[in-house]
Amino acid sequence: MSDELGSQSALIHPVPTQPARQKWAGRPPEPASRGDPGGRPPEPVAAAVPVSVVLPARNEERYLAESVRRVVEQDYDGEIELIVAVGPSKDQTPQLASALAAADPRITVIENSSGRIPMALNLALASSRHPVIVRVDARSLIPPGYIRAAVQTLRETGAANVGGIMAAEGTSAFQRAVAWAMTSPFGVGPASNHTGGPSGPAPTAYLGVFRRTAIEQAGGFNERLEVAEDWELNHRIRKSGGLVWFERDLVVTYRPRASVRQLAIQYFRYGRWRREVCRQHRGTVNLRYLAAPLTVAGIAGGTLAGLVGLAGRAAGARGWPTFLTGGLAMPLGYAGVITGIGAKASRELPGPVAAEVPVALATMHLSWGTGFLTSPRALVTAAAALRRLSGLWSLPG
Repeated sequence: MSDELGSQSALIHPVPTQPARQKWAGRPPEPASRGDPGGRPPEPVAAAVPVSVVLPARNEERYLAESVRRVVEQDYDGEIELIVAVGPSKDQTPQLASALAAADPRITVIENSSGRIPMALNLALASSRHPVIVRVDARSLIPPGYIRAAVQTLRETGAANVGGIMAAEGTSAFQRAVAWAMTSPFGVGPASNHTGGPSGPAPTAYLGVFRRTAIEQAGGFNERLEVAEDWELNHRIRKSGGLVWFERDLVVTYRPRASVRQLAIQYFRYGRWRREVCRQHRGTVNLRYLAAPLTVAGIAGGTLAGLVGLAGRAAGARGWPTFLTGGLAMPLGYAGVITGIGAKASRELPGPVAAEVPVALATMHLSWGTGFLTSPRALVTAAAALRRLSGLWSLPG
């Protein structure tokens, strides 16, 4: 593939300037076909093409400065601009972002009054200038050659989006246990962007380094969603013929949630909104997504049956109570499995960390599964109504 950029005007495609909230007034638009109407392949990307980094941030005072530092210190010969979209925060995130921008002219801070990630990304995209869009999160730490390697992969593969591995790392015992679970098939299933695997086409990519045209032709990030906006955009890109590429050498450090409560909220929302994505894109559900809901349903049903059986035995009934009491095998069996996984993890983790692994696994599985099972059909409408009542979405990001 040619490395020639051609004229700047031929590669920079303006983002519509209307407010992002108007773009997603209804269902996401049908994605355009890949390339232009003539069916030509994606435009070539130069080795040092200018890139725009977009970073949503809310309540991330603890992690934002390091994430930004990793961006501005990239080993990359091309121009880099960083757009930080700051949502309403309970900590000093807005002040910190402003101080970082004052110290580096490459950084621009914009307001994201909704506090929601899809809106933040679309607003940042509208404020950016360059033909390659690099998504970074406040809890992600990209390595020094990340942008250079990703741009090279875009050039070599012709992909619309390139991403790598979400390499979770923690500092406390619980965070380290969550990190282990998030990078293990026991925690997230066989997902290459979590557990690794060979480079190649993939359903989605962690964070993402996009051709700007791919995002625009797909219609941008879906602002009707609260979570899973990345997977949903990649689905529309692939549906239109674009290539999403997993590159195993792109390894990004991620800081997990630091408490059971924060992790439970995060994974409950993941499950709840994943089901909404499945509603919007029928046929995308698979066994990996159903594993946690089926586990929750089995545990709940087994526990209920077991309790009824125990009550029947206590009342002196015979026969059927013994059968129902057998339902307790489901919750007890699940507890035994995750305890065994924790014991296996102790071979590679310190004792205090391995002891937290069953807690992390149970929190992730049961929260995700419960969110998926309880996700109402009117979730989008209900979430919009709640935002109107409260003025902003107040759950932790």
